[in-house]
Amino acid sequence: MKVKLDAEEKAILASYERGEWKLAPNQQEEKSKLQRYARATLKKDKRVNIRISAKDLYQLQMKALEEGIPYQTLMASVLHKFVSGGLAPRRA
Repeated sequence: MKVKLDAEEKAILASYERGEWKLAPNQQEEKSKLQRYARATLKKDKRVNIRISAKDLYQLQMKALEEGIPYQTLMASVLHKFVSGGLAPRRA
């Protein structure tokens, strides 16, 4: 399976291949800390219901299909990116 990388991912891969990455001094402690962060970030403990147009839902489902992920996952990802500042609103 061939994975498509975006520009940022390609830059990270190139940096790794040049040997620019070093191991963390306390690997196990760092790994545990990052695992806790990931669990807290990915924990889905609340349910919401929203009403959106049929057209928007269809377009979300098509985008999700293109990405190979469930549309609910895509919606949650977009919302997370927006609230964490990773998704900027369009400027007119």
